[in-house]
Amino acid sequence: MTKKQGGGGRATRLDLDAVVRAAVELLDDEGLDAVSTRAVADRLGVRMNTVLWHVKTKARLLELMADAVVGEIPFDDLPDAWDERARELARRHRRALLAHRDGAALVTGTYTAEPHTLRFADALVAALLDGGMDEREAAWTSWAVTYFTLGLTQEEQAAPGSLDDRLTRAVSEDSHPALRRVLPHLDAASFDERFEHGLSALLSRGRAG
Repeated sequence: MTKKQGGGGRATRLDLDAVVRAAVELLDDEGLDAVSTRAVADRLGVRMNTVLWHVKTKARLLELMADAVVGEIPFDDLPDAWDERARELARRHRRALLAHRDGAALVTGTYTAEPHTLRFADALVAALLDGGMDEREAAWTSWAVTYFTLGLTQEEQAAPGSLDDRLTRAVSEDSHPALRRVLPHLDAASFDERFEHGLSALLSRGRAG
């Protein structure tokens, strides 16, 4: 499959990587709702059937996009200590998601058994096993860390650009007394602190000693 280039009408081969890159660029520019095989084809200047020849379905395109986002996680210079290694992997996962508009929503909506995603999962599980967890505990803790990271990051990316008072107005001291007490700690500016707190809570039960 080829794609026409401007100028001399020279044709260059369109491969799967180019399709996925164009889809991720579309995600960054217009958001997840705008991603479709037709929109990617328009971006590349090809027929939709050309894109479908590479990815078959939109669901498959989203899987490959999600794996590409996770593929941006670096694995160099990780800490030796198992808990700090797991924590750093989760931080890098979050940064990769935040680097793309709707990155967390994209990855959350897929079940991706692809090379980059498997490499990340293997590194996280290995850190937990090194901490002395048995196989089940390591598997379930890795799920918990991953789902926590995805969920909180999705909330962060969906939060209003500027703080508003919707939650303050909705929470009543009479109807929601407990929520009212903790309200100052639920502001949109606390995502970094909430992320670190959640990681500590998830990893503390497996800490050796």
